[in-house]
Amino acid sequence: MTAAEHAAAAGTATAPADRIAVALDVPTLDEARALAGTLSGHVGWFKVGLELFSAHGPSAVEAIAAYGPVFLDVKLHDIPTTVERAAARIAELGVGLLTVHAAGGRDMVRAAVSGLGDAGRVLAVTVLTSMSDLDLQSIAAPAARTQVPSLASLAVQAGAPGLVCAPKDLVAVRRTVGDDVLLVTPGIRPAGSGDDDHARAATPARALADGADLLVVGRPITRADDPAAAADAVAAGLTGA
Repeated sequence: MTAAEHAAAAGTATAPADRIAVALDVPTLDEARALAGTLSGHVGWFKVGLELFSAHGPSAVEAIAAYGPVFLDVKLHDIPTTVERAAARIAELGVGLLTVHAAGGRDMVRAAVSGLGDAGRVLAVTVLTSMSDLDLQSIAAPAARTQVPSLASLAVQAGAPGLVCAPKDLVAVRRTVGDDVLLVTPGIRPAGSGDDDHARAATPARALADGADLLVVGRPITRADDPAAAADAVAAGLTGA
């Protein structure tokens, strides 16, 4: 199945720009609004992460939603009751995507799905892209090649309609969970832009070819001299992928 067919099966748009979620990892709402205004129409999603949400809370989601769909990346990880209640509050904000840690277990993932309801889709994070196998070994965790497919399977069985995994884990995850699960991939770095703090990065075209549906891109777009042109360049590189 092609990348476009994967996206269609998962219920996502297939236009190249719609496959891009820009990470608004900035400290102030003014900066986030300015970027969102510049990038509206050039990307499919705006990702609000911990930095912006910690500083401005629900106001950040409400402000950015004026420019496009919001992907709230707060990686909930707590006891099931707490996660379900948090997800229910987040559902009231109208976010389209919400992350939780798959490592929280089946009951926690199931609780997140229940709490969010029909307001959006839960994305279960497998292993952070910043974690190398040496990092995982240091906390007595299995290597990514073993742990990621296992967590992916657990989360999907618990009802998660989407997953977050590193580019280099995409092929194994797609093979494990099949075609109907939305795969979101951070650690995306256009050729020549460097990996920053992602231990398992990849180019946009490579990630799409390996089965990704939605690509999270941050600094290569947000720190570019012309963010809109940078986003358009990423999208152009996905045409026909």
